[in-house]
Amino acid sequence: MSFKISSPDFAEGQSIPLIHTCDGSDLSPALEWENIPAGTKSLALIVDDPDAPDPAAPQRVYVHWILYNIPADATGLAQGVQMANLPAGTCEGLNDWEKTGYGGPCPPIGSHRYFHKLYALDCVLPDLGQEAGKMELEQAMQAHILGQTHLMGRYQRDS
Repeated sequence: MSFKISSPDFAEGQSIPLIHTCDGSDLSPALEWENIPAGTKSLALIVDDPDAPDPAAPQRVYVHWILYNIPADATGLAQGVQMANLPAGTCEGLNDWEKTGYGGPCPPIGSHRYFHKLYALDCVLPDLGQEAGKMELEQAMQAHILGQTHLMGRYQRDS
């Protein structure tokens, strides 16, 4: 059995429902995972969009959500989870809106892919500080990743 992340809100490669986007309630989707690797001490989650700003000519990867030090015994996150309801010990990093928390899909043009990447780590990371973003988290995770998995959803705004 392999390490896996899924959502009851959308299937791999399918459309992310409106409620999880800037055009809806901007609530994070429920996420579930299973079969974390043996020796996992914490989990990290990065949600990003490699198609920004235009999938026909992507220029950057846009970060929507960063969580780390999710306890290894957690089995998922509830829909619309807020900091106060995250599993104890979980830390948030800055997204590309320079805020903590979830920021849903809001593509300016075309159909974008949104990757919900989950990493199993062999340690609990130090507090990276309130200004930490994806780059700082990826640097801190180096040499500590026991396994990774992802769930990809798509979203395109109505014209």
